[in-house]
Amino acid sequence: MIAVLDFGSQYTQLIARRIRQLHVLGEIFPCEVAAGILKDRGAAGVILSGGPASVYAPGAPSLNPDILDLDIPVLGICYGMQIMAKTLAGTVSAFGHAEYGPAEVDVDPSSMLFRDLETRQPVWMSHGDRVDVLPPGFRAVALSRSCPVAAMEDTEKRWFAVQFHPEVSHTPAGMDILQKFIFGICGASADWSMERFAEDAESRIRSKVGRGTVLTAVSGGVDSTVTAVLVQRAVGEQLRSVFIDNGLLREGEREEVLARYRERLGLQVIGVDAGDRFLRALKGVRDPEVKRKRIGETFIRVFEEEAGRLGRVDFLAQGTLYPDVIESRSQRGPSDTIKTHHNVGGLPESMQLELVEPLRDLFKDEVRALGEVLGIDRELLARHPFPGPGLGVRVIGEVTKEKVRVLQRVDRIFLEEIRRAGIYDGIWQAFAVLLPVRAVGVMGDERTYERAAVLRAVTSDDAMTADWSRIPEGVLTRVSSRIVNEVRGVNRVLYDLTSKPPGTIEWE
Repeated sequence: MIAVLDFGSQYTQLIARRIRQLHVLGEIFPCEVAAGILKDRGAAGVILSGGPASVYAPGAPSLNPDILDLDIPVLGICYGMQIMAKTLAGTVSAFGHAEYGPAEVDVDPSSMLFRDLETRQPVWMSHGDRVDVLPPGFRAVALSRSCPVAAMEDTEKRWFAVQFHPEVSHTPAGMDILQKFIFGICGASADWSMERFAEDAESRIRSKVGRGTVLTAVSGGVDSTVTAVLVQRAVGEQLRSVFIDNGLLREGEREEVLARYRERLGLQVIGVDAGDRFLRALKGVRDPEVKRKRIGETFIRVFEEEAGRLGRVDFLAQGTLYPDVIESRSQRGPSDTIKTHHNVGGLPESMQLELVEPLRDLFKDEVRALGEVLGIDRELLARHPFPGPGLGVRVIGEVTKEKVRVLQRVDRIFLEEIRRAGIYDGIWQAFAVLLPVRAVGVMGDERTYERAAVLRAVTSDDAMTADWSRIPEGVLTRVSSRIVNEVRGVNRVLYDLTSKPPGTIEWE
C-alpha cells in the first residue's frame, strides 16, 4: 500500500487513482495522521500531496515529523515538497508571483526519479512558494527557468520531492516518475484490481448496513446504476430502489430508465413524478449555488417521504464520485470549495437517512470499470455523465417548465447528431445550455427575437481536467441547422471552446 497524505490539493485523489492504475493500492489519509497508523497499515511508501496554502501561512497544514522516521520512502509533491523542506530545516520563500500552468524542467538523469527520461521535460506547475535553500543531505535534481529547485532528493534517506504535479495528464512523463517511485524505490507489488475493490466495497457495505434497509437513488446514469447494482449484491432484498423524475431530465428519460432497470438489471424500482415540486422549489432562483442546494434538499425530502411509505429505511445510497466531493468540499484535507454538488454539498443538515457512498473515492472511468466487473452492459456504462441536478444547472438563470422543454429538444438533437456521426463514444460529455439572453434573427423574411443555446462537448480522462472536443464542422453545422429549424424559441447556436481549467465542465 502507498499512503497519500492530503494537504488539501484538488488532485489528492488523482494521485491515489494513478497509483491504482499501476495495480497498487493507494489510500488517502489526513495530513496529520499518526505515523503508527501508516506502520500498522503496512505502507510501503508515502506521498505528500500538494495544497493551496503557503507553508508559512497561519494555520497551514504541517507534516508530522514522525512520518519521516518510519524508514520508508517519501515523495513530496508541490506543497508536499515545500513542507518537507521546511520540516527538514530547508528554506521556503514566496516566489513573487504564482506559477500556474505548463512549464519545462531540466532533470538530472542520474536521479532515481528521472532515470532513462529525456533531460528536458514538460510539466504542470501550480505554486506560489518555492524551495530556496535545500535541507541538509539533499541535492537539486531538476530546475526550471523560474524555479532553481524543481526537484530534490536524499537517496540515503529515500526522500524525494518535485515542485510540479506528476499526477496530472499535463505532465507527460508523470506516470513514469510515479512508477519509478512506487516500484523502483518503494518496492510495491502490483496486486490491486477492480475485482478486489468490488469485494472490499461489498464487505464494507454489509458491515455498515447490518440488518438495516437501504434506499437507493437511481437516475439512469452510470454512477447511480453501478451504486445500485453494487449495493444489491451486498445486501440483496434489503435494498429499495427509487427513481425520481425531478422534471429536469432529458426528453423521454423517465420511460427509458425505468424499462432498463426493470428489464435488464432486475431492479425493483419505484418511479416517482415530482417535477412540479422541484420547479416550485426553483421558482425565482437564479444563483447556481442556491439552485443546487434547493434541488439537493428537495431530492432528499422526496426520498424521505418515499422511505416513510416503504416502512423503515435507515440508509440512502448515492453515486457520489471523487470529482463531486473535491469540488464541493474536502473530506480529508484543507482543500478549497469550487462548487456544490447535490450529492455532497446540497444535503440538508437535518437529513434523517445515513449515507452510503461506495464510489466516492473513484473517478468516472474507474466506475465504468467497476460496472464491467459487476456485469452491467456496455451500452449503459458508455453513457455520458449527467448531473444530479439535471437540466436545472443547464438552464442558466431561473428555471421554468417552458425553458426545460426547449432545452430538452436542443439537447436531444445534439446527442442524436453526434451519435449519427459515430463520435459519441470519443467524447467524455456533450450537452446543451440555454442562456438567459435573447438575440435578433431572421427566419422566412421575418424578424425573430429568441433565445441562444450553447453546445458544450469535452474530452477528458477523469473530469479533473478537460479539453473542448474538436467536433467536425459538418456535424456542428447540421446540429445548428436542426436546432434553429426544429426548436421553437431558439434562433442562435454557439459552441463552447473553454477547457477545464479555467472553466468547469458544467456551466453552473
